[in-house]
Amino acid sequence: MKRWTWPILIAGILILTACGSSSSEDSTQSVGSSYYIENKGSDTLVNLALAWAERYQEEYPDIQISVTGGGSGTGFTALINGTIDIANASRQIKDLEIEQAESAGFEPHEIIVANDAIGVIVNPENPVSELTLDQVSRIYKGEINNWSEVGGEDRPIVRLSRETNSGTHVYFLETVIRLGDEEDTDIFSADTLLLPSSEGIISEVSDNPNAIGYDGLGYITDDVKTVALASKEGRAYILPSAATVIDGTYPVSRSLYMYTRGEPEGIIKDYLEWILSSEAQEIVTDLGFVPILD
Repeated sequence: MKRWTWPILIAGILILTACGSSSSEDSTQSVGSSYYIENKGSDTLVNLALAWAERYQEEYPDIQISVTGGGSGTGFTALINGTIDIANASRQIKDLEIEQAESAGFEPHEIIVANDAIGVIVNPENPVSELTLDQVSRIYKGEINNWSEVGGEDRPIVRLSRETNSGTHVYFLETVIRLGDEEDTDIFSADTLLLPSSEGIISEVSDNPNAIGYDGLGYITDDVKTVALASKEGRAYILPSAATVIDGTYPVSRSLYMYTRGEPEGIIKDYLEWILSSEAQEIVTDLGFVPILD
């Protein structure tokens, strides 16, 4: 089923309301009767965050929200530097980032705002429909280099990934390539092509019959084929969906987060509480992600 997404202008970055930069050290900026919330980070979350912000501004016109992408790492850096109010992330904050935040004088506060699955995708012409996590890991490490090695045609495999600042890149590295082994130091094969956006991966896979990529559930369209994954050889092959994320059968699912500089207060607290409401979580479903269950 083709999924509708909000357009992202200027290389994947859309700012809802032009306004001067604010400092989280002063909480949100206030000009006259208007208040501004700066929200930046995960490109996986940017369309969802944009949809939330637009709906919220319709209901509370005195609140103006700036939504910017750039990757989870970019969001954490901005939060630590005090230039934003909320960091969006498709991965949990790292120990080093927590240390940097503490050095900056605050404890990061984490809120789970939605759930997601990472789908492994191939060109619709590719006959491969099922892979184990081990096979995907070996493909991305450069140990499997031809589709014939996993039941496909005699074609070279073209590996696609998000860039290293992406939380999705980090999650895929740790969960799929390293198979959750914290002692594993394997990395992406050197010939993996790094693309700056989820939409870019969809476009390249749809055009290239040799390509393999991965993307968040909310970005996958009918232009590509999603591969069913098995956690191990002999286990069931499962496609990503809201149902398989909720019941825990799909092996590559995750939470999506927002972080603030300490416990949120004032209008930031109000906004985050609204994001967890049934109204906002309906938008999660509409955009192809998985809502938070009560």
